[in-house]
Amino acid sequence: MTINGPDKFANPFIQEGQSVQKFSNGSFGKMVKGFIEDVNMEQHEAKSMTEEFIHGGDVEIHDVMIAGEKAKTSLELLMQIRNKTIDMYKEINRIPV
Repeated sequence: MTINGPDKFANPFIQEGQSVQKFSNGSFGKMVKGFIEDVNMEQHEAKSMTEEFIHGGDVEIHDVMIAGEKAKTSLELLMQIRNKTIDMYKEINRIPV
């Protein structure tokens, strides 16, 4: 069976044309820092859209809601990544040497 259309399981954090590279020294930290900056940008965007809507700007309510949900979802993902990283660190520290 063949399904035409976009890949449902594609990584949403990799833009089209970008390639996945193996981690070199510091690249994991750069990736995490970039993800945090993206989450922060989405939070600020949602806040500014909300404020513009409240002050009667040219913003539709559905755009405000979509921006808010995107910001909420990306923050929740970041928190889960943090929690899993802490769990992984604790598990590695339990390994006897």
